[in-house]
Amino acid sequence: ALPSPTRITGTVLTLEPLPAGHPAARPVWVWLPPGYAQDSARRYPVLYLQDGQNVFDARSAGAEWQVDEAAQRLVLAGAVAPFIVVAVPSGRDRVHELTPTPGGRGGGGLADYARWLLDELKPQVDQRLRTQPGAAHTAVGGSSLGGVASLWMALHRADRVGAALVVSPSVWWDDFLPRRDVLSTPAPEPRPRLWLDMGAHEGEGVFTESRALRDALQSRGWAGAKIAYVEDPEGRHDELSWAARVEGMLKFLFPPTLENRP
Repeated sequence: ALPSPTRITGTVLTLEPLPAGHPAARPVWVWLPPGYAQDSARRYPVLYLQDGQNVFDARSAGAEWQVDEAAQRLVLAGAVAPFIVVAVPSGRDRVHELTPTPGGRGGGGLADYARWLLDELKPQVDQRLRTQPGAAHTAVGGSSLGGVASLWMALHRADRVGAALVVSPSVWWDDFLPRRDVLSTPAPEPRPRLWLDMGAHEGEGVFTESRALRDALQSRGWAGAKIAYVEDPEGRHDELSWAARVEGMLKFLFPPTLENRP
């Protein structure tokens, strides 16, 4: 069990999952927006972030995404609609959980992990907190393999997921599976909104494949407000780089007009 985050901005709760037979079951951390306790009638969209040990706290990776600081600042400024964040820490076998195929590296457990996240954990969150439970108000996100997982959930579990942050995804997994999956999977209707980004210092030729993934999505009907593509000229494959892009991600997911959407 990972220790609770220590450097917190705003209100973060530890949510112990109800008993479940799934091996992925684990405690998660929940950030609540300013005003949650005061307005008992209001309901909120929810963002589920993978590798949650690095979302609010720097102890695990030496740096953090600073999601709590950015979210608190943006909500108070009225720059985003208020929302809830559920940070899901990595399990004992992160590679297995966050990848849809073996890929020669012991992966392939993502479908099972997604069932736990979306069909077991999500209903618990919806029961305990004042959420907007529909897919249109549910987002997932993650970086690296967490980005691969989030894209897969947007493609294959659009019954639960309406938006995804695909941050510095491991586009190389299983011979460029993310792009092949986009091209071979029937596009869900309505299409989930997707944020896709990559940093210039994440490896040789990385923009070539991230652009190919973007082009594949566009060829499958992701266009206009349904997709945001960002190339960070200073970005590396680390939490500091992702923290620098968090404000843009949250503004994309939760614009002030979000609550007026059908």
